[in-house]
Amino acid sequence: MRERVEDSSGLVLRRWATRDVASVMTAFADPLMREQTNEPVTTVQAAERWIADRGAEWDAGSAFAFSVVDGDGYDTALGHVSVGAASRRHSVGWVSYWTTPAARGRGVASRACRALALWAFREAELFRLELGHRVNNPGSCRVAHAAGFAVEGLQRQKLAYGGSRYDVELHARLATDPEPLRL
Repeated sequence: MRERVEDSSGLVLRRWATRDVASVMTAFADPLMREQTNEPVTTVQAAERWIADRGAEWDAGSAFAFSVVDGDGYDTALGHVSVGAASRRHSVGWVSYWTTPAARGRGVASRACRALALWAFREAELFRLELGHRVNNPGSCRVAHAAGFAVEGLQRQKLAYGGSRYDVELHARLATDPEPLRL
C-alpha cells in the first residue's frame, strides 16, 4: 500500500516519522487536543511513543495513520488523518482526523479526509468508512460533509470527557458514493 498520497491542492499525506516530534507536541499542547489521546503527549518521549504507536498499527495492518503536510516542504505537520479497520470481514473502517490550530479553517482536514477516503477504498480495499464527532463540534461536522460523509444518525452519550457525556453524530461514506464537490 502506498505510504504517501498527494491531492490536487498540494496537500501530501505521508506516514508519521520521528522528524514529526515537534509537530506532534505542538498539536497536543492545544487544549482541544489534550483529551484525544490515551496518554498525555507533553514530552518528547510521549510524542515519540505516539508516532511509534502509529507505525506499529500500520505495520500490523490495524490502522493507517498519515501526517498531513503542505506539498512544498513536507516538514511541518498540519494535521492527522487515519483509518482503522473496524472490520476487515465487512470492509469497514473508522476515520479520525485533527488539525493543528494554525491549519484550522483552511480546508486542510476536509481535503485530507477526501484523499484518505480514496486511498482507503483503493489501497486498503475498504467499502464503508465511518466517522463520528461530538454534536458540540460544528467544525468537525463541516469537515465530514465536505469530505463526502453523509449523516446516518445520533449515538446518544457515547463519549465521556471531563466528567460529562456527549452525543456523537455518525457519518459514513461508501466506495460507491459520488466524489464530493471540491472546495
